Amino acid sequence: MKPFFLPLLLIATFTFGQKTSVDYSKVKELDEVEVKAFRKDGNNLGDVHNSYIFSGKKYEVIAVSNLNANISEKTGRQIFAKLAGAFVYDMDGSGNQMNISTRGLDPHRSWEYNVRQSGIMTNSDIYGYPASHYSPPMESIQKIELVRGTASLQYGAQFGGMINYITKQADSTQKISFESISSMGSYGLFSTYNAIGGKIGKLKYYGYFQKRISDGYRKNANSDAEAQFLTLEYEFSYKLKAKAEIGRSTYVFQIPGPLTDEMFNQNPRQSTRSRNYFSPDIIVPSLSFDWKINENTQLNWINSAVLGTRSSVQIVALATVPDVIDPATDQYKNRQVDIDNFYSYSSELRLTKYYSIGNFKNTLVGGLRYINNDLHRQQLGKGTTGTDYDLTLVDPVWGRDLHYKTQNVAVFVENIFYVSPRFNISPAFRIESGVTKMSGYIRYLASEKVPNEIKHSFPLFGVNTQYKLNNHLKIYGGWSQAYRPVIFSDIIPPTALDVTDQNLKDASGHNIEIGIRGNHHQKINFDITYFQIQYNNRIGSLILPDANGNNFVYKTNVGSSLTKGLEVSIEAKPLQTKNSEISVFTATSYFDAFYEKGSVVLNGENKSIIGNRLETVPKWISRNGLTFAHKTLSATLQYSYVADSYSDALNTEKPSVDGAKGLVPAYSIFDFNASLKIAQNYTLKLGVNNFTNTQYFTKRPTGYPGVGVWSSDGRSIVVTLQFKI
Repeated sequence: MKPFFLPLLLIATFTFGQKTSVDYSKVKELDEVEVKAFRKDGNNLGDVHNSYIFSGKKYEVIAVSNLNANISEKTGRQIFAKLAGAFVYDMDGSGNQMNISTRGLDPHRSWEYNVRQSGIMTNSDIYGYPASHYSPPMESIQKIELVRGTASLQYGAQFGGMINYITKQADSTQKISFESISSMGSYGLFSTYNAIGGKIGKLKYYGYFQKRISDGYRKNANSDAEAQFLTLEYEFSYKLKAKAEIGRSTYVFQIPGPLTDEMFNQNPRQSTRSRNYFSPDIIVPSLSFDWKINENTQLNWINSAVLGTRSSVQIVALATVPDVIDPATDQYKNRQVDIDNFYSYSSELRLTKYYSIGNFKNTLVGGLRYINNDLHRQQLGKGTTGTDYDLTLVDPVWGRDLHYKTQNVAVFVENIFYVSPRFNISPAFRIESGVTKMSGYIRYLASEKVPNEIKHSFPLFGVNTQYKLNNHLKIYGGWSQAYRPVIFSDIIPPTALDVTDQNLKDASGHNIEIGIRGNHHQKINFDITYFQIQYNNRIGSLILPDANGNNFVYKTNVGSSLTKGLEVSIEAKPLQTKNSEISVFTATSYFDAFYEKGSVVLNGENKSIIGNRLETVPKWISRNGLTFAHKTLSATLQYSYVADSYSDALNTEKPSVDGAKGLVPAYSIFDFNASLKIAQNYTLKLGVNNFTNTQYFTKRPTGYPGVGVWSSDGRSIVVTLQFKI
């Protein structure tokens, strides 16, 4: 807009049908004011957003509700398409779980991240088993906020950073509104999501119910999932709000079993198991308060819990071991039953304070988090010889029955100091102090070898900085320490011949990043980042002699690794008219990840892995897309490429006979998604996933859901109808 003058003529008022005199002696002419307007960048959270500091950090915002993507089955490569370096792999069947990592970290149920839903932490047990088994339907998510590791001190101490799935909100303009999203597709897919919401007086409410069933791409890969959610928000005044939420997600997944490479090449849709099942059932209740104490001070208090179970019943064996009926008993073998019970409670108090030093308004964010968790793990139960999902034990005594209890207090502070209008620096620290105690019994160990106690007590520091070259371009960078607690599975000896170091140390290290992001006339948006992750105290095994000269396997801290890389995100819009738009994007990353220190056990000997590439880390990940939009029609063509990776620290290339080790080949995938808005309230979507029918797999797991090759989905079609009233 052009500069303009605004005389103070508001003193002169006019009433309908009545003249009012004006005292022109009091009229003053204001100084010239220049107003500039820019279209809001949907990926810009600003320096401070919802009591979180984002200045100087690498972050992304994904508007899920606007995506051309397979939402009903949570196809990660499409949802996180524009997220450079996002590695996604399949584990629990399409649509059941999100497994994502960045910067070469482990994507197993996103457990290198502090995972949140609208600010509520959903990791099952951040100290015992940090995986997020809570898995809300993607139809319920409005947007996803992801912050890389240098910002982790605000949320926790994770190497990955934080993922925040923001739930859709009630339509406050109506007393009641309704939304329905239903999908049908290949391999028996049917999904329905139905939500109501509105505002009555000072009360806002929103709730949904979701149901999804699928036969799965592979034989014996059925899924049956449900989710429910309810939120009530009451506004006492414009300064004080309270919100109560409860969400539940559950599914039963029939696990088709691992394959060997030979089996995969013959028929990737075949199955080696028909009696294996996995089912998490997680409830996340919360009560939060937002209090705007004054114009410069805001208090946020969240009390939440993660409650529920993670259960499985299965034949645990390599792909080369068939699950067959024993001729002697005319029955199948007894299956193994494992049950985790989560009782995780947290309370987090955050204070945001704006204050001035000289001419600059700075921001202080600090807080306190208390966690009290009890992970009750029951494993190696002798299950039935049946074929359905049945957790019944035929022997009441578990092979392992353990409690892993953690109490922890964390204090964190971060402050933005503005050195100039363009330049700021944000130092931060976090102090963790707590203890984890394990008790119970392990059938094959003497009782005195079971109890264990691990203390978490150390400070973490970080600093970020940002320089705005102009209104469209900024340079950011930072360094931050991180750590990953020793988790339950790390300290449990798998057999009586194994010994676990009673003084295991938590993994520790740091994140470093420097980047530049901006846009050019709203036609080109880009974000380019160089990063490093130092990861120390990796846990592994050594062969050591005992007092009698006999060798045993000793699990302890054995290694460290360094990951360096480059992340490039660019989106350009070469054509923008009143009715049409063409946009192209690339999200490409390069990883150089290797062991600086470490050894593994091979054939009864300790073998060095110094200089070897980190397992499950491809050198290149690239996703590229073209979107065409015309009036109410939008279509996206996407190409994804993931380079090869190793499955083990020894960098074994030739696949083993059982498929447990070997190279994970590179793969390329094409996807097509389109949406058409019909009238005002209806939207029709069509997706063709992997339309070239590429046969590929993303990882060779070393544990659940089974050691070997796990086929990813081939070509599939999904049709979705969405409407709002």
